[in-house]
Amino acid sequence: MDFSWLKRYVPRGLYGRAALILVLPVVVVQLVASVVFIQRHFEGVTTQMTRTLTDELVLVAQAGPEDRDRLADALNFTVVEGREPPVRDVRRWYDLSGVSVIRTLRNRVPDLRAVELPDDYVVRVHLVGEPPLTMSFARSRVSASNPHQLFVNMAFFGGLMTLVSYLYLRNQLRPITRLAAAAEAFGKGQTVPYRPGGATEVRAAGQAFLAMRSRIERQIEQRTLMLSGVSHDLRTPLTRLKLGLSMLEDDEKEPLERDVTEMQRMIDEFLAFARGASSEQVAEVDPIELVTAIVEDAARGGAKVTLDEVDGEGTVNIRPGAMRRAVENLISNAVRYGSRAEVSVQMTDKSLRIRVSDDGPGIPADRREEAMRPFARLEPARNQNRGSGVGLGLAIATDIARTHGGVLRLGESRKLGGLQADIVLAR
Repeated sequence: MDFSWLKRYVPRGLYGRAALILVLPVVVVQLVASVVFIQRHFEGVTTQMTRTLTDELVLVAQAGPEDRDRLADALNFTVVEGREPPVRDVRRWYDLSGVSVIRTLRNRVPDLRAVELPDDYVVRVHLVGEPPLTMSFARSRVSASNPHQLFVNMAFFGGLMTLVSYLYLRNQLRPITRLAAAAEAFGKGQTVPYRPGGATEVRAAGQAFLAMRSRIERQIEQRTLMLSGVSHDLRTPLTRLKLGLSMLEDDEKEPLERDVTEMQRMIDEFLAFARGASSEQVAEVDPIELVTAIVEDAARGGAKVTLDEVDGEGTVNIRPGAMRRAVENLISNAVRYGSRAEVSVQMTDKSLRIRVSDDGPGIPADRREEAMRPFARLEPARNQNRGSGVGLGLAIATDIARTHGGVLRLGESRKLGGLQADIVLAR
């Protein structure tokens, strides 16, 4: 059987699911116990007590006028002659035991006209005859006293045990939530203090997470050191080339200087890729102000870029320098392969989206994953003579988005027809 439709009704959080697992059996057990109690206590005991009383009612009703008062006093009945009976039986809608009382009286008492159960203290039985009789007696003679006590005890002790179990369960779930918070923070590029605790399995998962975090941090550090070292070592021969070129004639050194400048830019991109975003501290930033400043700086530098749409307000915790580098790379790619670019920012309660669109040729859908890999060049026309770089622009933006716990998505711009790049971060 397919139970996938139940997923929409199941809580998504760990606390909610644990509470459901805890409370649902308690409620089911109490419902079953209540049904059994009603059937056995309300029906069985009430019917038995009422049967015992019906013999006394029949005895008083069939006695003569001289003996009726004497028997009624002895049996604690109140007998009234000539009272107008109600047209039908009277009971409160929630009086469950009253159903058994009325049914038993009707089956065993002849000449019964109606039964009144106005409250929990008195029962009135109306008999036809000459004269008509109304006999009253205590409700406790046909129903068990204080039947609600079982429900009160069940509700009280059920709630008490649920509370105790919840407190214990919360203590057991707290290490899991701490582990989830540490993993989520690390996914956003933040390292928060974490110490494994809780049950054996949770401790094992925490130790595995710490080991994984240490390996990843070590690999990032080694990558940064390696690329920084290589890029730094390349600057020495590059400086010697610049000194040598300065001694040549102007017509001879111009193409060589372009190559040296291109090499310098490539080294700068290597360093930017090596730095990534892990070395910068997280700060609370207004992303709209940040993107606006980036667009204005790019426009002053000669790029044909405009701020198209801004929606929402608020601040986010990001690395402003790294995010600036990511957006600048997207704008640089957009104006390099198209004639103009548009930037938009959308903020909601749950996410932040920074979109850069252009009117260039775009990237085919089946090659967008490849375009975000380091050193990827998709088309032969995008070569170094055109100034396309070394294929690190989208890779750097992707890496920065991932270190913030987000993602870089490439698509087709409906408005401009070119490439659409979205940096999406969770708030």
